[in-house]
Amino acid sequence: MPTLLPTRPSEAKNPLDRVRENLRYLGLQKTDEGLEGLLDKATRRSTSVAEFLDDMAQEEARAKFERQVRRRLKEAKIPVLKTLENFEWTWPEKINRQQVLSLLDLRFIEEKRNTLLLGPAGVGKSHIATAIAHRACQEGRRVLFTTAVHLVNHLQASLADGGLIRRLNSYSRPELLIIDELGYLPIDKQGADLLFQVVSARYERGSIVLTSNRAFKEWGHVFNDNTIAAAVIDRLAHHSEVVLIEGKSYRMKGKKNP
Repeated sequence: MPTLLPTRPSEAKNPLDRVRENLRYLGLQKTDEGLEGLLDKATRRSTSVAEFLDDMAQEEARAKFERQVRRRLKEAKIPVLKTLENFEWTWPEKINRQQVLSLLDLRFIEEKRNTLLLGPAGVGKSHIATAIAHRACQEGRRVLFTTAVHLVNHLQASLADGGLIRRLNSYSRPELLIIDELGYLPIDKQGADLLFQVVSARYERGSIVLTSNRAFKEWGHVFNDNTIAAAVIDRLAHHSEVVLIEGKSYRMKGKKNP
């Protein structure tokens, strides 16, 4: 809790100390920490009072923005932060670079459309999904990152403790839901039903970015149910951007065949 200011600050107190005390009271930590630097800059440049206040407000606004981004990234549960700046575009044998880069304008979130990243393991699908999630957090969007298996296990566990509705809502609320690695492990009938509920709840209400190593025609095997697979595909693929990536696994780069 901040220390309350006295009703009448002591006349003997240094004016700079009074400024610092007020800044701390107001919670303007960044300005308090950088006050001497701001004053020195203002003196050297002979800036006006308005320019000094502008510099001070800019520093505080920047610090607040960075805190908000850090909080959103933490809430998003992104496993490893990645951007497209370090994506190796020359590795996949086939990828539409412009299509991928255009996703970073996040218009698909505004329009409540989905993005489906399809291709074999190791071609950068998760990297791209993570980069989109990172950008969305920077732009003030609420994001949640999960794998398909974790989502299903999380919801199945809630059936035992009576928390299914609450946990379903936790996957419905974010503006962007990332579902990574669909298809790497099979999903049983109950899990398929639960995943369908999440997709259905978000249909035309919130965006999903989903990555899968399986083509749509194989999803019946993933879900062990062709009917549910068709229903999930119908809702995901409608109003969606499908990004097809081809190539060998980047994780095997430089390794020789035995």
